[in-house]
Amino acid sequence: MKKTWREKLADDKGLPKVCDVRAGSGVRSGAGRMVIAAPREVDALMRQVPKGRVVTINELRAALAKKYGVDFTCPITTGIFSWIAAHAAAEEESAGKKRITPFWRTLKMGGEVNPKYPGGVAALAKRLRAEGHQIITKGKRTLVADYEKKLFTKLK
Repeated sequence: MKKTWREKLADDKGLPKVCDVRAGSGVRSGAGRMVIAAPREVDALMRQVPKGRVVTINELRAALAKKYGVDFTCPITTGIFSWIAAHAAAEEESAGKKRITPFWRTLKMGGEVNPKYPGGVAALAKRLRAEGHQIITKGKRTLVADYEKKLFTKLK
């Protein structure tokens, strides 16, 4: 049988893992010590964002790097794990659970609403507007206006 999103979120696959990255190794984030966090850690950070505030993947990455005392966090896995956390939350919501991970508050770099999250841009924009955010469209991108002023940076 296919795993549910909640099962995928709970499967740590031996993570977190800290490794050394050399310059020119293909990692765009640079060289130094890097952490690949566990999916549940990304979910736990996403759960901390209060109503009316937002966070970007980069803030999640910075909090994880600080936690592990490394130079940076893997951007690819952090994005994938936030996507898994979002789908797991939607799965919980459809099962009737009230307190879920507020995935709509986690934005892409530059304040862009993540179109790959459950419900798509329209549903995410509706949730964000309900929390007092102004949504703007620039070309094909949907953004939270002045998201920098509403960033939640006290992640632990």
